[in-house]
Amino acid sequence: MDELIDIVNINAKPTGQSALKSEIHSKGLYHNTAHIWFYTNDGKILLAQRAATKSIYPLLWDVSVAGHINAGESIENGAIREIKEEIGLQIKPTDLEKIGVFECFQSYPNGIKDNEFHNTYIVKLEVPIASLTPQEEEVQALKLVTISTFKTLLENSKINGHFVASNYNYYKKVLNYISKKIS
Repeated sequence: MDELIDIVNINAKPTGQSALKSEIHSKGLYHNTAHIWFYTNDGKILLAQRAATKSIYPLLWDVSVAGHINAGESIENGAIREIKEEIGLQIKPTDLEKIGVFECFQSYPNGIKDNEFHNTYIVKLEVPIASLTPQEEEVQALKLVTISTFKTLLENSKINGHFVASNYNYYKKVLNYISKKIS
């Protein structure tokens, strides 16, 4: 879907301009995304397998929920909307715990120039994974992994084809936040 997205500058400040997602990615314009990582009380992290039809890293495992912030939408509201769309879960704004904004500036062989600011949240998953409804266009599958499994998969991400290997440092930071939260 080619949604309208607000453009930000190199410091993640709004420019007052918007463009279609396709234009943002073709020109490498800076923009905001929301990343939401779900964790359980018993030390597991929810991972989403990217749909086979995704233009970047199809079928690799990644953040529980992620998406672009629509033009005029607050980052928090965008996060809540993406959660509902991608896994069918309705949460309250107070469920979101923001852990930071992480730069992700990458170009891909297919011509996409992705200059994103990942506004990243963690949220406690309080429902069984079986009650979640993955959005077919975005999510191939969902799974819960233990912290130790996450660490092992991450340490071997350059060779195991599990995670998006270029996101190693980002995943490591998120893992540290979640580990502190559940310990």
